[in-house]
Amino acid sequence: MANEREVTIYDIARELKISATTVSRGLQDHPTISTKTKKKILDLAEQMGYRSNHFARSLRNQKTNTFGIIVPRLNSHFMSSVIAGIETAANEQNFSLLIAQSSESSLKEAASARTMFDSRVDGLLVSLAVDTTELSHFDNFFRKNIPVIFFDRVQQHESSVNILIDNRQAAYNATRHLIEQGCRRILHITAPTVQNVYKDRLKGYKEALSEHKIKFREDYVLITDLSQEAGAEAASKILKMKPIPDGIFVANDSCAVGCMLALKEQGIRIPQDIAFVGFNNDPVTKVIAPNLTTINYSGYEMGQVAARHLINHVRDVSFISSTNTIILRSELIVRASSLKKGSK
Repeated sequence: MANEREVTIYDIARELKISATTVSRGLQDHPTISTKTKKKILDLAEQMGYRSNHFARSLRNQKTNTFGIIVPRLNSHFMSSVIAGIETAANEQNFSLLIAQSSESSLKEAASARTMFDSRVDGLLVSLAVDTTELSHFDNFFRKNIPVIFFDRVQQHESSVNILIDNRQAAYNATRHLIEQGCRRILHITAPTVQNVYKDRLKGYKEALSEHKIKFREDYVLITDLSQEAGAEAASKILKMKPIPDGIFVANDSCAVGCMLALKEQGIRIPQDIAFVGFNNDPVTKVIAPNLTTINYSGYEMGQVAARHLINHVRDVSFISSTNTIILRSELIVRASSLKKGSK
């Protein structure tokens, strides 16, 4: 059976014996159309199954009231929190969202950027894939002056704004805390240092060691994909070290938990034998025993700040940000996993 023909404003106008212009204005809640007529139009439109052609309207208006979001993974508590913050701020201003995940692939990220561009999004919010080394796949946006905001995982570009925390300082604080607990053999589990977050966390780790006269060791930096499984694999390597580390700073919480569980299965006491600090303050930090010390920063706040900045840019094409980088706050949350000395 052939598909039924799409209902148009002309069909509604014919039924109500009014002009198509009146129907169009009524559907858009135009103030020149009476409340009574609007109700008749809306009731009949619903009855007939009329669907507004937003795409055609966007071509006329040159706006879609839609933002694109590209994140590395959707199954991340932090990224889910960011998206929730973006959605709240965007919906308040009647913007819709198109969401894609790169699955940590720069190729998929580039394909998603092309899709977003072809979908005529009014602006783009991006947290970069772990292997993204340059930004040429966003050139279409930059050339058309379509605003792009990078958050959390960022790279500098003169036409974009970056929103992040001070990862170097946060990592410094985490490592210094372990040192203050008496740790001297501190291992760092991280991801490839292509992206700023891991590069800066490694830098902060090194700075804390240097300040406290502890020699940096290359073999004490384990590069992983920071999954929980990678944490378990790291644990097997740690158990073969002579002597084993007495403190571990991990660049996210999921990997830290995987490592802790695997070490505990082998009889390692936490924090007595090895103290742990993670990063992100995921809910799992309060489920693992002992509870995991971590760096807390609000994904929800980051999402709201990013969305509001983008809305300001879209609503005012002459909007010029006072800065290309916005730094949000973070804090060390001390819990039992790192307290070798038994008190905060």
